[in-house]
Amino acid sequence: MSSFPEIVHGSDKPLYNIGVVSRMTGVSMATLRAWERRYGFPDSERTSGGHRLYSERDVLYIRWVKGRIDDGMQASHAINALHHQEETGGLALVEQVNGFQDSKPVPIRTGESKLRNYEGQLFNALIHRELSAADTILGEALAASSPENLILEVIGPVLSEIGEAWEQARISVATEHLATNYLRQRLLMWMVSGPPPKSINPIILACAPNEWHEGSLLILGALLRRRRWPVAYLGQSVPLTDLSSFIRDIRPSLVVLLAMTEKTAAELVDWPQYLPEILQSGRPLVGYGGRAFTIQPQWRLKMAGTFLGNTFTEGIETIENLLS
Repeated sequence: MSSFPEIVHGSDKPLYNIGVVSRMTGVSMATLRAWERRYGFPDSERTSGGHRLYSERDVLYIRWVKGRIDDGMQASHAINALHHQEETGGLALVEQVNGFQDSKPVPIRTGESKLRNYEGQLFNALIHRELSAADTILGEALAASSPENLILEVIGPVLSEIGEAWEQARISVATEHLATNYLRQRLLMWMVSGPPPKSINPIILACAPNEWHEGSLLILGALLRRRRWPVAYLGQSVPLTDLSSFIRDIRPSLVVLLAMTEKTAAELVDWPQYLPEILQSGRPLVGYGGRAFTIQPQWRLKMAGTFLGNTFTEGIETIENLLS
């Protein structure tokens, strides 16, 4: 081990169930329970149903202890050493992206997979307002795959199904709000608790004026953060006057704009009037997407900037190519 401590990364928000943490750290669930019972480590949170939840900081601590055990220390001594290093300020931890420091991001899969089995389960749990069951389903899905693929293959489709169920009057407005906000909170958690971001100016993510459908933007933001891109998430209905001043203040590396309907696309195409200097200098880069530009390609002819693509996978690839 290096004797030079490094910055400690990792969110304290409880995110992962014990199965996910076991897969991420290589420590069995039985061992994690035994450590907690014997040594009070890790000090996990509990859901309302009594299930353990761990933060990214917990994952780093578990990996540190496992590393000392692999070096030949006993578990009790390794845990005591961790606490001592914490108390004396000498603890050196580095966030490990996808389990390996400085590794490449997990590739985003496309096509059918076993995660599809969880899509219907999660949809049914949410429309029946069974949030504890939804927690369990997401935990099991996380244990089987990465957050990236869970977002694409479960959460994204379920968000769409919930919207369709509301439009067809199969669920009430209250149920739609409950289900959508449940998924929104998960996406925001991944957005704020991802691995350490790259050292570049952030990517601004903003919906067009009067655009209130932010599901696609949330998904894109969570995927970008999982791939270590810094994000400044502005969300729903951002006036172009406010957007222009915000861009001038923070000098982003890229601006991503979203419009889902013809009406909001019509408002969005006016953005160069508020930021003429971008057209002159080409900086920052501007990308755009959303259902309006996918279903009606003629809107792309009216829009300044780079069309990001018809799918999230295309969008991520285009953004990474622009920023490379």
